[in-house]
Amino acid sequence: MTDLPGLDLEALATHLGTGPLTGELFPGGRSNLTYRVTDGTQRWVLRRPPLGHVLATAHDMAREFRVISALAPTSVPVPHAHQLVEDTSVIGAPFYLMEEMPGAALRERSQCPWLTPDMARTLSERLVDVLADLHSVDPSSVDLQDFGRPEGFLARQVARWGKQLDASRSRDLPGIDDLRAKLADTVPVSPRAAIIHGDYRLDNALVTRDPLEISAVLDWEMATLGDPLADLGLLYVYWAGLGVDNDPITGSVPSMPGFSSADELVARYTARTGTDTSGLGWYIAFGYFKLAVIVEGIHYRFASGKTVGAGFEKLGAFTVPLVRQGLAAAHKEL
Repeated sequence: MTDLPGLDLEALATHLGTGPLTGELFPGGRSNLTYRVTDGTQRWVLRRPPLGHVLATAHDMAREFRVISALAPTSVPVPHAHQLVEDTSVIGAPFYLMEEMPGAALRERSQCPWLTPDMARTLSERLVDVLADLHSVDPSSVDLQDFGRPEGFLARQVARWGKQLDASRSRDLPGIDDLRAKLADTVPVSPRAAIIHGDYRLDNALVTRDPLEISAVLDWEMATLGDPLADLGLLYVYWAGLGVDNDPITGSVPSMPGFSSADELVARYTARTGTDTSGLGWYIAFGYFKLAVIVEGIHYRFASGKTVGAGFEKLGAFTVPLVRQGLAAAHKEL
């Protein structure tokens, strides 16, 4: 396409000093917008914030660009970061360009009929291993020692996502204030600080078929220094989902034969890192709360006519079910 919502290809071509550009919007993005762009010779992937209703502290292009640049020399697979442009006069928003990586973000069964049960087990393990590798990177060794404030991280997270909820609240959401209060009243003591992704899940990774590998982890907009169990708890939520058919939260891939269970993912992470995961229930509850707020923010943007692409109209129905799962997790131990 030569006419894309949220991306002025003519202005981008002028900025890059290249010929006419064509591009396409990657499907499935619920937050930041991602495009494939080419001049017929070179290819780039461009990331920019969503259109309208950009929440404070979210959608920070500079943070994404910095973290993937910093992780490039580590064992964590990330795309090469080409260029950060914070001048909003180019396309109307800050953006960055990165390398296009091989592989696919697996979300639906129809994408991977080739995936055998043995391959599914291997992929489950590699997903956990990459997370363990990320959490083992010393922030100071990659110049990320000032990338966040680990002290008081969890309490600030509960407060921050509560504020995000308030900024997106447009209707009654039964139970969400009870979950928010429960989390705030029972904040655990964090283990060591680590670089955390903030939205780690299978379809934020690119998977290649031959060989079966995770070629890149994407969508680093929520990355920071903080409690590594927040990543693990959210991965558990994405894996377990809502337990319904056509689950819009998890997709259908993790329920295919051979994939590890959510508890098996936790067991592998525990063995790989030596981290005490006995209190993971709080983090799972927080993961459901965070997702409920994110989904409600998307619903708010959709209702305001500020979303680009398809599939947004049904998401708002899942905010309250996410809250229910969060309340259940907050009252039980793994």
